[in-house]
Amino acid sequence: MSDHYPTIVIGGTTSGVGKTSVATGLMAALTTAGYIVQGHKVGPDYIDPSWHELATGRPRRNLDVMMAGEDQIAPLVKQAMVGADISVIEGVMGLFDGAGPQDDYASTAHIARLLNAPIILVVDAANVSRSVAATVYGFTHFMGSPGAPLARIAGVIANRIGSSKHADLITQAVESIGVPMLGCLPRVPELATPSRHLGLIPVAERTAQAHDTVSGLGAWVAANTDIHRVIEWANRAQLPEGPMWFPGTSRLNGHEPVTIAVAEGEAFSFQYTENVLALEAAGARLVPFDPTVDRHLPDQTEVIWIGGGFPEMHALKLAENRALIADIQRFADRGGAIVAECAGLLYLSEVLDGHKMSGLLPIEAAMSSSLTLGYRRAKAETDSVLFQAGDQIIGHEFHRTQLTRLPQGPHAWTLTDPYSGVVTQEGVVSHGGNIHAAYLHTQWIDPSPAQRLVQCALDKRAQT
Repeated sequence: MSDHYPTIVIGGTTSGVGKTSVATGLMAALTTAGYIVQGHKVGPDYIDPSWHELATGRPRRNLDVMMAGEDQIAPLVKQAMVGADISVIEGVMGLFDGAGPQDDYASTAHIARLLNAPIILVVDAANVSRSVAATVYGFTHFMGSPGAPLARIAGVIANRIGSSKHADLITQAVESIGVPMLGCLPRVPELATPSRHLGLIPVAERTAQAHDTVSGLGAWVAANTDIHRVIEWANRAQLPEGPMWFPGTSRLNGHEPVTIAVAEGEAFSFQYTENVLALEAAGARLVPFDPTVDRHLPDQTEVIWIGGGFPEMHALKLAENRALIADIQRFADRGGAIVAECAGLLYLSEVLDGHKMSGLLPIEAAMSSSLTLGYRRAKAETDSVLFQAGDQIIGHEFHRTQLTRLPQGPHAWTLTDPYSGVVTQEGVVSHGGNIHAAYLHTQWIDPSPAQRLVQCALDKRAQT
């Protein structure tokens, strides 16, 4: 791989301006034009990247300064781009919205600065014309962090254009302040993607419609955007020198790979790709299964991994599949390792919204009117198949369910909110450390958890 990494960042003035539609459409348009495209999402979001994956045919990737650290952002992009021609990075919220009010740390602008990558600013042009220029002028002259250079805005894409006359007015206004207009996208209501309590509905829950939507978004962007100028700007990215991210080394030492059964399907649609790569590098063979339909675990399962998703939307299907639940219970009774994050925690509970789940953990959960959202500094309370007591990591919570019956312990984590300082205990370590279940999502930039999990499975294999 050369040291040239064409990269473009899609930022927005606010949430809701159409960043996901524009970024996904650009990825689809470039793919249709013959480019191999790698998509990324700024922050911990696991829903938008499912659309990127559909548009590009490549694994979803997240760039999160809070969880990965500043020094790993460029290495992650470089590793993800192996075999790709161009990276398209979808931002989060408004361009400068990050971890706090005093600077733009962990924002889209911060990510672009760490990558020396140009930004396309998406603006909502509905109900405005020349006033858009004032907004763009502010974004091009605002200092995101004290002493930082101004955001490198390559141009503007205006969304929700009402007519050709409207497009002309917007274009003239923006270009009068010296900023290129790269696209004017008309309103196309039929391309809107439905949302739910945690954002867009994931691709896995509406695959047929999602394919049509992505195809439509690609045609929409291609017809109304200067794709060649976008590529020219992407080629001006200058990622800092240094190695790409390294997902770790094998623990097999001549042994056969460890079989990890990975919950997928409409109820469990998310794992960070970095975690997958770290497990594979450590010596795992990942085999998917769908807890809503499959009646048994994959053959030779040595570890079960149940990641994020929406079990609350599919609780009846999950509850009715008692054959698989019995299989999982037998696996746990034999001392098998189970890792469960967020949705997985709910599936291992006794009851979820009145539906009987697997019952492996002495907890109950239900939908709540309040959203739990934010980064956490996490310290492992006890040894498990993933972490040693005292290990520390930064993770992210994002859920609208709450535990209505809590375990006495041992807990998986002691969590500290980095902003309020509030300390809580969260998650469950059960079955002698063989089950690690928590709401907290973690991204294994340090591959130690993956290596520990594979090593624990190998140790268990040697004992049987």
